[in-house]
Amino acid sequence: MTQRVMILATDGYEQSELTGPKAKLEKAGIQTTVVSIEPGEIQGWDDDDWGDSVDVDATLDDVNVAEFDALLLPGGQINPDILRTNEKAVGIVREFDRAGKPIAAICHAPWLLIEADIVSGRTVTGWKSIRTDLRNAGANVVDQQVAKDGNLITSRCPDDIPAFSQALIDSMNEMAKEPA
Repeated sequence: MTQRVMILATDGYEQSELTGPKAKLEKAGIQTTVVSIEPGEIQGWDDDDWGDSVDVDATLDDVNVAEFDALLLPGGQINPDILRTNEKAVGIVREFDRAGKPIAAICHAPWLLIEADIVSGRTVTGWKSIRTDLRNAGANVVDQQVAKDGNLITSRCPDDIPAFSQALIDSMNEMAKEPA
């Protein structure tokens, strides 16, 4: 059975942090579904200007967490800042966590983990400007390529994408081996 990852994003996602992991997941045979607030396309942020767009496969209203094996949260400043103010988006993050499914968040995306109130007591990392936010939410913050604590996988920046993507793929493979 094909594994499925929900990529939760909106306009202003860091382009490389969505397209890089998405390509690596798909190369590993994992199906990806881009989920956003509205249908159509969402536009990425690339370095210091707007980047490419990706098609939205489903909206927050159309998805059921039970149909997915993991959640990928790309960063960028704009994208997670918008999503953390959306109750449905935050609810989806909480549902994945309650189900114990892998949640991979990179750069500024751990803001969503804070909003979902799931970082307290857990070891995480993120972009340097949000590390105080993570500490204030009760997280044990580290500065390393990938921090994995239970079902949470976090990384700091685009340079970490290879290790970040592999950590998510490894977590999904481990999960697939566990007896139901």
